[in-house]
Amino acid sequence: MFTRPGVLLRLESLLALSAAVIGYRVALHGSWWLFALLFLVPDLSLAGYAAKQYPAFSASVYNVAHNYILPALLGVAAWHWASPRTGQVAAVWFAHIALDRLLGYGLKFPEGFKPTHIQSAAVYLAATPAAVPVP
Repeated sequence: MFTRPGVLLRLESLLALSAAVIGYRVALHGSWWLFALLFLVPDLSLAGYAAKQYPAFSASVYNVAHNYILPALLGVAAWHWASPRTGQVAAVWFAHIALDRLLGYGLKFPEGFKPTHIQSAAVYLAATPAAVPVP
C-alpha cells in the first residue's frame, strides 16, 4: 500500500473530507443548505475548458480553485477575524477539493483536461502519444 501513491492520495483525501465535513458541522455549526449551495462553486473554474483554445490558462484557473492553499488561507483568516461564516466557506471548499481527489480528479496539466497529478506517468503518456519521443 505504501508503494501505491494513488491509494495513499485517496486515503488522505478521505481523511481530509471527513475532517472538513465534521469540522463544518460540529465546530463551525454550519447548515447543510449552505454546504449544498457552496459545494459545487469551485467547479465554476471548469468553464474555461469550454473554450478549448487556451488549455494552459484553463488548467491554471482550475488549479487555483482546486488546491488546498486558498481554502487554508481563508480558514486562517476566518480564525483571525473570528468569523464562523468565513470558516464555513473554507471548510466547504476544503471538502469539495477532498472529494474531487478521492474520486480521482486531480490538478490539471496544461496539455489538456484529462491528465491529472493523481494519474501515473504511464496513464498520462498513453493519453498523449504525440508527446512520447520515438527512439
